Amino acid sequence: MPLRGVLATPILAGAKVLAGEAGLDRTVSRLNIMEVPDVLGFVKPDEFLLTTGYPLRDRPDSLAGLVRDLDERGLAGLGVKLGRYLDALPDAMLDAAEACGFPVVQLPDGVAFDDVLNDVLGEMLDQQARRLARAEQVHRAFLQIVLRGEGVERIAEDLADLVDGPAAVVDLEGAVLGAARLDEVGWVGGATPLVVAQDDRHVRIEGRQWPCVAVPIVAGPRQHGRVVALGVDGSRPDDLLALESAATVAALALTQRMELRAVESKYQSDLVHDLLRGVDDPEDVLGRAAAFGWRLERRLIAIVLRLDGRPSEETATGRMRPSLSASVRAAVIERDPHAAVVDFGSEVVALTAAFEAPAGGAGPGGRLAARTFVEDLLGRAVRATGVGVSGGLSRPADGVAGIARAYEQASRAVTLGREIGPPPGGDRAAGSGAVTHFDDLGAFRLLALVEDRHELQAFAAETLGELAEDTPVAADLRQTLQALIDSGGNVAEAARRLHFHYNTLRYRIEKLESILGPFTTDARRRLDVQLALLILRLHTAG
Repeated sequence: MPLRGVLATPILAGAKVLAGEAGLDRTVSRLNIMEVPDVLGFVKPDEFLLTTGYPLRDRPDSLAGLVRDLDERGLAGLGVKLGRYLDALPDAMLDAAEACGFPVVQLPDGVAFDDVLNDVLGEMLDQQARRLARAEQVHRAFLQIVLRGEGVERIAEDLADLVDGPAAVVDLEGAVLGAARLDEVGWVGGATPLVVAQDDRHVRIEGRQWPCVAVPIVAGPRQHGRVVALGVDGSRPDDLLALESAATVAALALTQRMELRAVESKYQSDLVHDLLRGVDDPEDVLGRAAAFGWRLERRLIAIVLRLDGRPSEETATGRMRPSLSASVRAAVIERDPHAAVVDFGSEVVALTAAFEAPAGGAGPGGRLAARTFVEDLLGRAVRATGVGVSGGLSRPADGVAGIARAYEQASRAVTLGREIGPPPGGDRAAGSGAVTHFDDLGAFRLLALVEDRHELQAFAAETLGELAEDTPVAADLRQTLQALIDSGGNVAEAARRLHFHYNTLRYRIEKLESILGPFTTDARRRLDVQLALLILRLHTAG
């Protein structure tokens, strides 16, 4: 109970606050009686200390220091009986109490301490019993919401009724999972986040800050979000009780939803795996897809996003990181509500409506729009996962029959994009973070379409001879050969790129021609050599 409430009990109805009235909201959890002057070793925080004044009668000069000592130890206040051992308290003591907001109370005459103890403690126990009964009632009410399968939206509505104000259930990023009366604080719905401050006492909505009380939603070792009541300060016990009960039941509801999503995700993954193996019964596939809200009979593209490393599970602030799929799913579904987004662990596959060229435009317009969209997805994914992410896009495919090929194209694009870098004129470097369209692969695209990989490798081995071997010497000579080809046969430029002396490179060219034939003068031989090098890179990347 707050000290203010203790003094309102019938037994203390005649009590008078002599100083420190600012501290009347201090919490009282126990009462104690001062029988000896050196009482500091026996007191505990949140105590209301009672005394007849007998231990204080011979120490008037030390009473100001006693008040400060009691305040430092976290006591709720000091109640003194006057008239028998002390007629009045020193001004220095009252001034000290006023300065630190430590209540000093004159107890009513004729009140026995054992009556005070019995009555106040009885009232505290009654309040506790009422609070426990209320807690049970509130908890049961929230629990029924989950048992009826109504979820976090109804939890937010009931919480708003209990605290008589706006309330919400949010995830760790501030996305609103359930809300009630948030229009009162300017929330416009949709994807607008509620960003809760680290102190759980303020929330930011559309640039404005509002007071709130937020309680974490914890299930097992993980925090999944918060329940938030806006416009309250936590001073009313019933508000905190409602928030804590809501958080407990929200944890159950979110865990239940996660389990359902895990099962649904497995069935979705199984369906996409079936699609990638080829479709025997298109109608069956379309029916299964429709159950997930997917429309696969349309003109689609495949998008593959792949992690370039292993993300840590927590951010620097200790929050759990969202998965790769969670970080991009909302953006894909916002653009295309009937898209399929499937999590394959270190890779996410999206099958979404093809991007069309602007009216009156031709092919590249749609490809550019798709690339821009995937670059935005990559930015979201990198911020969420904390590691690099690469992306690949396919050509448009018509219906379920083309999905397997579209996925193969997007997968090949993301794999080779890390290796070969951007198309001519591109501004994105090779490696982590590359966004590659299948049509940007150039000659790699044609090679990737050859299904007989063994034939390709045989061609490369026959053309390059010992240069195709996996040895340091062969790799060094291939680097020289590639530099010469990249420089258009300009020996001086190739030597500059390789930091070789001109004569050293001439010697190496002679050695290369002894292995490969006259590739510097025979255009057909040079083309074969270039294709063989591309095949080796394709084999290494794939």
